[in-house]
Amino acid sequence: MDPTPAAVVGWPANYDGVMLQGFYWDGYGDAQWTRLASQADDLAPYFSLVWIPQSGNCGGTSMGYDDLYWFTNYNSSFGTEQELRTLIQTFKAKGIGTIADVVINHRKSLTTWNDFPSETYNGVTYSMTYEDICADDEAARNGYQVGKNYDTGEAWDGMRDLDHKSQNVQTIVKAYLDFLLKDLGYTGFRYDMVKGYSGSFTKLYNESSKPQFSVGECWDGTNTIKNWIEATGRTSAAFDFQFRYTVRNAVNNGSWNRLGLQNDGNWPLVSSNYNNGLYRQWAVTFVENHDTEYRSATASQDPIRKDTLAANAYLLASPGTPCVFLKHWKAYKYDIARMIQARQLCGIQNTSAMSHIRSNNSFYAATTKGTKGTLLVWLGEQSADSEATAGYTRILAGPHYSYWIENSLVAAWKALAEPTFKEDKVEKHDITVYLKDPGWSQVYFYAWDGNLYINDEWPGVKVTATKNINGTKYYYRTFNVSAEASYSMNVIFDQGSSEAQTVNIEGITSDRYYEIGDKNTEGKYTYKDITNEIGK
Repeated sequence: MDPTPAAVVGWPANYDGVMLQGFYWDGYGDAQWTRLASQADDLAPYFSLVWIPQSGNCGGTSMGYDDLYWFTNYNSSFGTEQELRTLIQTFKAKGIGTIADVVINHRKSLTTWNDFPSETYNGVTYSMTYEDICADDEAARNGYQVGKNYDTGEAWDGMRDLDHKSQNVQTIVKAYLDFLLKDLGYTGFRYDMVKGYSGSFTKLYNESSKPQFSVGECWDGTNTIKNWIEATGRTSAAFDFQFRYTVRNAVNNGSWNRLGLQNDGNWPLVSSNYNNGLYRQWAVTFVENHDTEYRSATASQDPIRKDTLAANAYLLASPGTPCVFLKHWKAYKYDIARMIQARQLCGIQNTSAMSHIRSNNSFYAATTKGTKGTLLVWLGEQSADSEATAGYTRILAGPHYSYWIENSLVAAWKALAEPTFKEDKVEKHDITVYLKDPGWSQVYFYAWDGNLYINDEWPGVKVTATKNINGTKYYYRTFNVSAEASYSMNVIFDQGSSEAQTVNIEGITSDRYYEIGDKNTEGKYTYKDITNEIGK
């Protein structure tokens, strides 16, 4: 499972590696660089690639999609620059390539709608100006100067849409990608929101930087995704969203035969029914990610609602390059590791052929022929029958799934060492959050986390408990959680459902003390972390 093929092809043919998405939404604790690095020994036998969050500083707590600094500030919500470099080198030493989350469709500005940081790297100063913003960006509608060229893709109003026709933008992006690969040591790229600009620019950037792996987030119908891959000159793979949708439809509805059907007229990229399987090489398959997962009652998203293990069993038995979601890995390490071992034993690659055996509403059965043998996966409520499994031996089984291998491989399976992992340190601990009296008539704490230990309904809990500390009144709320030592939570202070609130305060891992600041341009209060001033 060599993560570093010799030549750039967008995604190598006959690739047998599996990727891990090493984060989830608001998962600041689990995605800390030090936390991920500490798990290298656990990950290396199963994953050749780990995709991590956008790693530059975004000007505050952030998942990285409001990117700000590209060259000079890598102290982010996930750790310091040195911790990032150590993570990448630790992974590399274990045979794991690190995939950078590259956000170049848009960029955050500093103080106005059209100013960006000027950064000097290796003696060269890189500066974007208002002329590098698309002409149809909303900054223009708000009276700010922008460039002359219209967007080459879908617009997004969250930040400034970059004009990739601009020679300056192209120069800076090329230098940025070179920095990620050659300086920080990344193996390849996951391009965010590629529908926001023409795929021809991904081709331009990949041909310049030559990443060993490249995959784009193009959520759409199969033909649109295929056309994007072609626009990149096949220098990039794409996430197989239609694969994900068919799995979601099957497990959420308990209709297992949907795995062999189109989703709204779209076959998955990886399917033999789509262009005779031509695009399997460039298909990165998945069943959940940070955008589809359930986040909270107010952000339910579009999750797999049950049969997570069965969904992963199908994923890891299929061709394409599977990308496992971190939450699923955390919850089912042993099971998923065994599935990957079965995939490895059979020699399943991204270009392997999968054949439907038969199905009905209550089950789905298929085989995938690898370079070393064939894996049969059986999914659903109905038990596998003797006719379908003749010549095979069952090696794994769980809720609504089972794995079967050819009898000739059984001895090799039995010789494999069972997965073992360093025990995650689990300790029951409390986190108390204090708020310096803001002088409000009522105080609410709205709290949530990525693990759903805490998931308040808006506007949260009215807090009346107070404590006098150094002569000052503080409101406080204690959260009783039983979680890994890396656990983190988030909070908003507010005055009630329709009253003013603070911005999100994220990544809280221990007792913290806060003070309310001024309102920002969105009418939300800012805050200051005064924990160190309290002397805790």
